[in-house]
Amino acid sequence: MTPAAEIQKGPVARLAEIEAEIAVAAEEAGRKPADVQLIAVSKTFDGPQITPVLEAGQRRFGENRVQEAAGKWPALRQQFAEVELHLIGPLQSNKTREAVELFDAIHSIDRPKIARAIAEEMAKQGRKLKLFVQVNTGEEAQKAGVLPRELPALLALCRGELGLTIDGLMCIPPVDEEPAIHFAFLAKLAAENDIAGLSMGMSDDFATAVAFGATHVRVGSAIFGGRS
Repeated sequence: MTPAAEIQKGPVARLAEIEAEIAVAAEEAGRKPADVQLIAVSKTFDGPQITPVLEAGQRRFGENRVQEAAGKWPALRQQFAEVELHLIGPLQSNKTREAVELFDAIHSIDRPKIARAIAEEMAKQGRKLKLFVQVNTGEEAQKAGVLPRELPALLALCRGELGLTIDGLMCIPPVDEEPAIHFAFLAKLAAENDIAGLSMGMSDDFATAVAFGATHVRVGSAIFGGRS
């Protein structure tokens, strides 16, 4: 199919294709397709652009910024109450209260200060979110995420003093490196630390992530199209 023809497809058609690709990748890896959860990354897209995907049955969505999500998802949830909203971008401590109110999962715990703030807010609000620790597998200075060597200490704090259940690990591989290396590394870290969830894989590499055990893939542009 030509690039022009691909652009003509709407998000619902692209969603169906992504779901089919996930199923094939899972089956080729000897896994059940249902064990891989698709998070449709709707950052920068507004309600009218997201609604067709909701109407097609997609219920898990990812957002990078608390403020942007707060501006559009309360209204969308009035129509689609069963939406599960995932914060996949960095969380600032001064946004923790809003994040815990709005989101059902946070993928970006990367330091003790954020872990403590989340634990405090979940206790205050009586909410239990799915929690992931973001690992900076490439040890990139400009990127969020705990360094691999510091992961055990952060997990010990979360599980011990703070009493948090850590559902998974998350990573974003360096753009100039083979993602499979980082997916395999994250899977190894998860196994070593008795963690079942793996949030890894985006529009360009989600099938590879599924092959390496991803339980959550975060796909945005391949569904919604390019961002301006």
